[in-house]
Amino acid sequence: MRASVVISALVAVLVGFGSSVAIVLAAAAAVGADAAQTSSWIAALCVAMAVTTAILSVRHRMPIVTAWSTPGAALIAATTGISIEAAVGAFFFAAALILLTAAFRPLNALIARIPPSIASGMLAGVLLSFVLAIFDHLHAAPHLVIPLLLLFAVLRVFSPIWAVLAVLIAGIALAYALGLTEPVGALHLSRFVWITPTFDPAVLIGLGLPLYLVTMASQNLPGFAVLTAAGYQPPSRSILTVTGLASLLSAGAGAHTSNLAAITASICTGADAHPDPDKRWLCGPFYAAGYAVLAVFGASLVVLFASFPKALIATIAGIALIGPLAAALSRSMEDEKQRFVAITTFAITASGLSAFGIGSAFWGLAAGLLVYGLDQLIALRKA
Repeated sequence: MRASVVISALVAVLVGFGSSVAIVLAAAAAVGADAAQTSSWIAALCVAMAVTTAILSVRHRMPIVTAWSTPGAALIAATTGISIEAAVGAFFFAAALILLTAAFRPLNALIARIPPSIASGMLAGVLLSFVLAIFDHLHAAPHLVIPLLLLFAVLRVFSPIWAVLAVLIAGIALAYALGLTEPVGALHLSRFVWITPTFDPAVLIGLGLPLYLVTMASQNLPGFAVLTAAGYQPPSRSILTVTGLASLLSAGAGAHTSNLAAITASICTGADAHPDPDKRWLCGPFYAAGYAVLAVFGASLVVLFASFPKALIATIAGIALIGPLAAALSRSMEDEKQRFVAITTFAITASGLSAFGIGSAFWGLAAGLLVYGLDQLIALRKA
């Protein structure tokens, strides 16, 4: 056990929750959820993250961490004219489809065949936007961002992971000192609200099916690729079964789908978390504990995170992901024969390309596999 294990896990929780909770709030508003239903939605998601991560990481001894579907939340936020009851019906439908995928179409063979150059190139493309976001906010809040960057640059010489924790603590203190935060009310416990679903065929097809597709394409497949790039063999069927069940059980409380983490997983799967890959699974229980705390105080913590300036969350997330980005770029370029494949995957993923409601991570992965397949075909013909 190392302190870096605990720090990596808690930073991953902060990045995962703080960087995307606003999208979930927008999704809840789009389907007409009231304050109690929104609080229940957030708390149920946090419980699902805690339970699924604890089960998967301890059972398989891998740094398997889960997250809610951020692309799915963005999809929900873009809908109009759908009630919260109909949306919950779509959540149940998407969860059932994930379970069917686990039962009849396990992805083990597909994941095992993804070359490390493609998996790492895709991960690097995803992480790049988070690191570059630091400099987008530097213009808006230089008095907040520049001191944090300087602090990290100095402290990382001694310990990269402690440097991230120092940036987190100093950033919150500096935001308060500069008067950049909003007032926060008293903390209170979360409450779960049962939402009786309605199963409207039009909503099931128009929202439930796309929710399933974007969750699989933009979250689960990249999540499997992150684990593969880190040298693990992810148990895809077990992961889909556990996250599918969690999605099914939490849907009635308003939560949309649970899935494998990709961005935050890179914080827990790298050498900064622990130099021994066989010990990195210890991040899982601490990650689960972090989300368990968020579940208890979910309603108030939503307000707390919303009170922080966007520049602070973006800077902490970007700094925490510099190490994983460097590692992913290095792994993607290790095989000289596959560098073109890696660059293709990286460039398309980093471009932010989106089509048919599916994000760039999937299209980068698909393009990389296509180029890799063409290269293999040409090599066979030459032989």
